[in-house]
Amino acid sequence: MHLDREHCVRAVQSKDARFDGWFFTAVLTTRIYCRPSCPVVPPKPENMTFYPSAAACQQAGFRACKRCRPDTSPGSPEWNQRADLVARAMRLIADGVVDREGVPGLAARLGYSPRQVERQLLAELGAGPLAVARAQRAQTARLLIETTALPMAEIAFAAGFSSIRTFNDTVREVFALAPSELRARAPKKAASAPGALTLRLPFRAPLNPDNLFGHLAATAVPGVEEWRDGAYRRTLRLPYGHGIVGLTPKPDHIACRLTLSDLRDLPVAISRCRRMLDLDADPVAVDDQLRADPFLAPLVDKAPGRRVPRTVDEAEFAVRAVLGQQVSTAAARTHAARLVTAHGTPVDDPEGGLTHLFPTPEALAQVSPDSLAMPRTRRTTFTTLVDQLADGTLHLGVESDWAEARAKLLALPGFGPWTVDVIAMRALGDPDAFLPTDLGIRRAAQELGLPGTPAALTARAAAWRPWRAYAVQYLWATDSHPINFLPV
Repeated sequence: MHLDREHCVRAVQSKDARFDGWFFTAVLTTRIYCRPSCPVVPPKPENMTFYPSAAACQQAGFRACKRCRPDTSPGSPEWNQRADLVARAMRLIADGVVDREGVPGLAARLGYSPRQVERQLLAELGAGPLAVARAQRAQTARLLIETTALPMAEIAFAAGFSSIRTFNDTVREVFALAPSELRARAPKKAASAPGALTLRLPFRAPLNPDNLFGHLAATAVPGVEEWRDGAYRRTLRLPYGHGIVGLTPKPDHIACRLTLSDLRDLPVAISRCRRMLDLDADPVAVDDQLRADPFLAPLVDKAPGRRVPRTVDEAEFAVRAVLGQQVSTAAARTHAARLVTAHGTPVDDPEGGLTHLFPTPEALAQVSPDSLAMPRTRRTTFTTLVDQLADGTLHLGVESDWAEARAKLLALPGFGPWTVDVIAMRALGDPDAFLPTDLGIRRAAQELGLPGTPAALTARAAAWRPWRAYAVQYLWATDSHPINFLPV
């Protein structure tokens, strides 16, 4: 995108917010970088240069605009619609891997050498993994400075900086303000409970919250998730501790209330919540392609901006997909709730009714198959899955290669195309995952006049690629979804 100069200039001159996060505009005369929708008078085209990331701007010596705050724009859709090395690396960096394990740890998870990872990111982003992680630390620091009353020393280490000096130097370099000046400029807010943060999660409009929050609320596992006072709330298992998040849809953002046992988990918690709500999607690109099909066009026009409800924990979702095979949604929730009560980690939630973290694969691997209230064949499916997740034979995470993960899942007993595709869609994040055998999809297709058989529907859906997972959301919206009966 940033290499198409003419397109970028037009986006900046029209202040088109759809391109926020796709690229950044750096102004050669002021040495400031902005998002395309910056409200200030656009610079002359000859003074503009374009970068694919905030990290690349910072590495080139530009500082963030104080008006449009480009560091807070939605993330690039590129990293969640691809499964190549760069996209997987960006998802891992957002998940805090570089801060916890360094570049060697990032490379090891991807199966490449550190030099290869560095070279690939530099070629596409203009910045290496350390620079991208540094930009993320700077944004986390700004968030803590502006939304908490924590001492600067605590903020520095919570944001991932190794020293107070590095923290001060980075904040000054990136924002052209000292940390204390950033805090003085921030709006005054009411005091929050200890450990609680109130944030705004931006997204690209339009966003239709109905299917997104409706599905999460309808399939919520008691104790782990709940719908309370207009917010979807759930517990989070995080690298340094645990957290509880409440997410409330607003017209121009998602209100996010986070309570963390360790503030170092803040960037990871935000990243996982954004991923769960699919907030970095490009709804205009998705809807334009789906609208080209005359059978889908009325659905898109009626409620544009549908997102794919995803997950904060890929292993958890895979387990829940197995528990939901060939049973109702209510029965699946009951099965999951029993496992949570018996094997989950208790947490305290003074603001609601959440009680546990979902059990880890290691904990579930200790469950006696005889204690599972399910048919023998599905017990085998369950135990095989959790055993492979626990010993690392199967790994589902943001760095997963989608094709490789699909192949490993299909090799497990009791895993058919539906289960694999729903995990690919909601856990792995594949935007092109499709469910032609799903009962709700087939009913919706017949009502709309689309082919009713899985093979014929798959052939017709080729025109919807690479956004078939979003077509699923529009089709499900015509039927009584959440799913009433789940195939294997």
